[in-house]
Amino acid sequence: MATLNVTLPNSIQRHLQEMADLDGVPVNQFVMSAVVEKVSALTTEAYLRTRAGCADSDAFRAILDKVPSRPPVSGDE
Repeated sequence: MATLNVTLPNSIQRHLQEMADLDGVPVNQFVMSAVVEKVSALTTEAYLRTRAGCADSDAFRAILDKVPSRPPVSGDE
């Protein structure tokens, strides 16, 4: 595992400590979890952009054209 030194303003460090305490985990674990979430979000966004680039809009419209037109179910309006 690698070690990363980060310089944070005192106010951010205080908030970070408070959030970690609320979550019941050490600051290191909280930061690692936050970084994992961010990396996952960016990776997912890149993946979805790549997949969207492969989409066939004509095929998508052909599928949508098969969906019957009916009023929404009560509560789904």
